[in-house]
Amino acid sequence: MSRQQTGRRNGLLILIAALLLLCVFGAFAIILIAQRTSTPVAQTSAVDQRTATLTIAYSPEKAALIKALTEKFNAEKQRTSDRQIMQVALVELTSEEMINQVLAGEPSFQALSPDSALWLDQLNRRWGDTQATEPGSIAPRITGTPVRYAITPIVIAAWEKSARALGWPDQPVGWSTLQAAAQQDSNFRWSHPSTAYASGLLATLAEFYAGAGVQRGLTVEMAQDAKTVEFVSAIEKTVKFYGEAELAVIQRVLQDGPKTLDAFVVSEQLVVAFNTGVFGQPPDALVALYPAEGTLWADHPLALLETAAVTTNQQRTFQAFREFLAEPESQTLILRAGYRPADLTIPLDSPGSPLVAANGVDPAQPQTTLQLPAPDVVSVVQNVWALTKRKTNVILVVDTSGSMEGDKLDNAQSALRTFLAQIPSDQERVGLVEFNSGVANIIELDTLANNRAVLVDSVDTLTAGGNTALLDAVRSAYTRLQRQADPERINAIVAMTDGKENASAVTLRQLTREIEAGNQDVPVVIFCIAYGSDADYTMLETLAEASGGQVREGTTETIRELYKILSSYF
Repeated sequence: MSRQQTGRRNGLLILIAALLLLCVFGAFAIILIAQRTSTPVAQTSAVDQRTATLTIAYSPEKAALIKALTEKFNAEKQRTSDRQIMQVALVELTSEEMINQVLAGEPSFQALSPDSALWLDQLNRRWGDTQATEPGSIAPRITGTPVRYAITPIVIAAWEKSARALGWPDQPVGWSTLQAAAQQDSNFRWSHPSTAYASGLLATLAEFYAGAGVQRGLTVEMAQDAKTVEFVSAIEKTVKFYGEAELAVIQRVLQDGPKTLDAFVVSEQLVVAFNTGVFGQPPDALVALYPAEGTLWADHPLALLETAAVTTNQQRTFQAFREFLAEPESQTLILRAGYRPADLTIPLDSPGSPLVAANGVDPAQPQTTLQLPAPDVVSVVQNVWALTKRKTNVILVVDTSGSMEGDKLDNAQSALRTFLAQIPSDQERVGLVEFNSGVANIIELDTLANNRAVLVDSVDTLTAGGNTALLDAVRSAYTRLQRQADPERINAIVAMTDGKENASAVTLRQLTREIEAGNQDVPVVIFCIAYGSDADYTMLETLAEASGGQVREGTTETIRELYKILSSYF
């Protein structure tokens, strides 16, 4: 071998050695970097990109249906092109929680299925407001085009006796019928959820349509027209109280029967579920009344988030699940669950369909379907409703006895602040009665325009000590509301205690008699909160029942959310 050839060979060997050393040092560097992090970057990326498990957030009322559908889909074990098994996981959230998680940038899901496309519109509108866009350009969306797989009309549910009194089945029943019934009979009680919930908002939109005298194309101008506002206001003034999502009212009437409400707004599917014993043995049968002026539908959309965090395989799983939901077998399962299938080729009177008169529903109804308005109209309706809704006189009765010292009082103060913050209208009247060994502090009932700051100040300075004079405090609040003699407003007491009554002058029997007698003229609803395991639940239940109210159980973990929920009643 020549010297020149030897030199070339040695040079080549040196180059190869250098490349090998570079690879070794590069790999060593990567290992060092990976050791400084919780998981290797390359490995995390590979796992994230390959995962085909899609998490869907769903609204609570359709838990049984979506769990059954998901179980059937997962059993098929479909695979992606790279052999990953497609699976759907579920997380139950309210529509508000879905929206808040997405806007915070930390959703626990990649797809969502609220009860109405209203919430997708709201989410996309709020998301678009956060994005920098050129003037006049279309704001981006955070969700893809939704698909609906189950639909159900919003109805007025009434006990059969109440439905007949309203004219059913011989005469059409609508929003004006409810108004007339409540005006003619002071004991007639009806309700719909606040507009923070789909059934409440859809019912309110239907009222605005009726007031405007149209069935399609509701505009901002129509919603704000004086005649429309006057029509809606007249109806809303007959509402007993507002409330939570429809599932909560179904559970309440299951427990208390006709003594709570004569009629209330829910989706048709829940009337079927109630009458067929899905939630337990019903105390009586409900009838679905389809508003004569027209109704809107809960359309149960399914939509995928369009973010970089959603993998290609999750997108494939979404598409596969979407196709699965459209299959005849799935649509038939949806029908048998009491919903109306999105596939209109499936007859509502198919074998096994629960949409029959025996279950309180009429598949030939509704005769008039209203058009879902544009998002800007929905926002205006929500704002106008806040002005037209029935106003409130509410007194907060707050326990500051010695047992409240520490975390309990801190959490109660946070809950009270939340309650006040959740009532945006300054026209509502709120007062406060504090109690321990006696009635310790009273903030007289006044509009929040005048006393919101005073109430917050008082809540901030609450201190614990002494015994528990709950009955005297409730009596003080009740007397003040009776003195107002204002039947035009919702009169309510929200009373909370963590202990047992041991310091009042008035007895439970005396107080309940006073409440039952006084409520004949000026109804006052008492909502009681049993805070912690030592609260006297039986006594609180007696107070609530005497007024047609409710008892709720709260803990240090749930008390803030409980007050937030109760604020939706007002």
